[in-house]
Amino acid sequence: MLKMFTTQLTGLLKRIEEKEEYSFEDGARLLAQGPIYIFATKEMKAVEFEALEGAEPLKGAKVFEHVGELTDSDRVLLFSRYASDEDAIEVAAQLQEKAIPFVAVSTTVPEGGKLQELADLHIDLRLTKGLLPDDFGNRYGYPSSMAALFVYFGLKFTIEEILAEYEE
Repeated sequence: MLKMFTTQLTGLLKRIEEKEEYSFEDGARLLAQGPIYIFATKEMKAVEFEALEGAEPLKGAKVFEHVGELTDSDRVLLFSRYASDEDAIEVAAQLQEKAIPFVAVSTTVPEGGKLQELADLHIDLRLTKGLLPDDFGNRYGYPSSMAALFVYFGLKFTIEEILAEYEE
């Protein structure tokens, strides 16, 4: 089972890398323009912890507390499992209302996926179902935080490259 999961996960990450290639660059450029605040819902808090407490934290990143603490020079990186997540949509609407640029990362869903409409840039995790089939035709193994961490690192590396160019 682990071999099958590894194969499916590798395929998922490859799809994200290929389909969202330009979004990584555009998102990193937007985020590199100011201090970065991170907002994450549910299991996506893994990204928040990695960015702040990981072995290689995102320089200058802070936890998003509330929109009132931000100015239009700040940037927000928002993570949720689905683009229909109510908490993420509420924060996104507040950010848009206050004209604070933000990048959202989630799986686009056909029903109620308003997050991608509100975001300045949206990166789709492309994780619509579990990666493994069971004996009853269902699917399990939904690695949303792993996919989000992959996107986080892609953005982080690109942000660091952009900032290094400015320092030269």
